[in-house]
Amino acid sequence: MNFERWGETIVGAAVAFVAVGFFVFAAAQAGQTSGAGGYELFARFQRVDGVGVGSDVRVSGVKVGVVRAVGLDPDTYDARLTLALDGDIQVLDESTARIATDGLLGGGYVAIEPAGFETLPPGGEIPNTQGSVDLLTLLASFAQGQGQGQTQEEAETP
Repeated sequence: MNFERWGETIVGAAVAFVAVGFFVFAAAQAGQTSGAGGYELFARFQRVDGVGVGSDVRVSGVKVGVVRAVGLDPDTYDARLTLALDGDIQVLDESTARIATDGLLGGGYVAIEPAGFETLPPGGEIPNTQGSVDLLTLLASFAQGQGQGQTQEEAETP
């Protein structure tokens, strides 16, 4: 019976050790870009639902950085994101940053769509942005618009 207690203790300690190892690994990876020598850009959005610190920044679906900080501009009340990008990725001056999601219930990320000829300098701001779309508001406006354009008779006849 004493052996069973030691066995349970050893298994419990191994599980705790593995859990601590995963936590340390996740903490070390959080907020880091995949390449050394990265730089920061800024972007302002009306809505950033689903995006937080550590969210991906992607170009053509490829992760090129992470969201380093999320804040509120006190003058315009826009959300201001700080994007940490890999040093070998250059964002063009007319690019668009938009908030996208992985499927209906997926997490949010920042998608950069390249455009322009000059590159933005480190610390620059992406000029064109498109915030997230609130799905419930979109569905509600769609449902309200279904009955418009019909006469009372057309709406009542099955």
